[in-house]
Amino acid sequence: MTAMPDSIATLQFYPRRSALRRYFALWYFTILLMVWNLLGHLYLGFEQSDLQPLVGLATAIGLQFLLEWIDARAAGRRPRFAGSWADFVNFLPPAIIPGLAVPMLLFPNERLIPIMFGVGLAIGSKVLFRAPVGDGKTQHIFNPSNLGIVASLLLFPSIGVAPPYHFTENLTGMWHWALPLFVLATGLVVHGLFTGRLVLVLTWLAAFVIQGQLRAWYFGTSWIVPLTPMTSAAFMVFTLYMIPDPATTPVQPLRQALFAMAIAAVYGLLLVNHMVYGLFIALVVVCGLRGAGLYAWAAWQSLRPAPTEGGSLQPEMAGVARQLSAS
Repeated sequence: MTAMPDSIATLQFYPRRSALRRYFALWYFTILLMVWNLLGHLYLGFEQSDLQPLVGLATAIGLQFLLEWIDARAAGRRPRFAGSWADFVNFLPPAIIPGLAVPMLLFPNERLIPIMFGVGLAIGSKVLFRAPVGDGKTQHIFNPSNLGIVASLLLFPSIGVAPPYHFTENLTGMWHWALPLFVLATGLVVHGLFTGRLVLVLTWLAAFVIQGQLRAWYFGTSWIVPLTPMTSAAFMVFTLYMIPDPATTPVQPLRQALFAMAIAAVYGLLLVNHMVYGLFIALVVVCGLRGAGLYAWAAWQSLRPAPTEGGSLQPEMAGVARQLSAS
């Protein structure tokens, strides 16, 4: 089992294994994060320092180029960014996305080390935490940005998540709901047409409502209380751009639904046990369980006897079968 260039293995997680669909989705997420960060720091009211997204970008891009160069040299292949200008440009989105997402969703006051750590782990996790996905290929199992955020929150107790209100803090009137509505609509279109993860998104929303109502019924609280997180732009960002990462989620619709329901169930259990940052931690837990399942499946497959020329028959029976078919 060997690690392969990430984009090669990743294509099998997109509809029809289409490189065009992958690039469209990656550049949509990249441009959205770039515009949202720019507007956020200039107008919307992002409360992090202006230096933090720049440090995040520099860390992500620098580390991704370094790791790719090392891997290409070890494998005796050309680096993915060295073919043409198109190869170079299309190599950037997987670094830009965590480079902007981690500093956008964390609030470390004015500190830069937690940002660098979170972004560095996000990029490095694609090399460190991989699982077999068939055909001798491996694929990273954690959403990079989400893992970097969770690790930073756990290892730096003085930091927290960005306040949910800062995504639309300075908007008024129709723009207060028009911007989130635009992001929601375009995100659903992208997942429906280009990533094939619409089932995952819709199941997650339904499962989130169900687990919330079960908690409200059991503890005797108002039914509206568990639904309030769904009204924030931060929840929408998590729903559209954190959970349905094509590279780290199942392809088949049924497995997507089970994956989404598992995240909602783990989130509910974390909340019942008074654990904060439940959304991010639940996704890490479920992705880790999925990775363990992929390893278990690969181990079980390796223990099965290889089929002989006659199919699953023993060699002696296969010879008899060939003689009968020739007579």
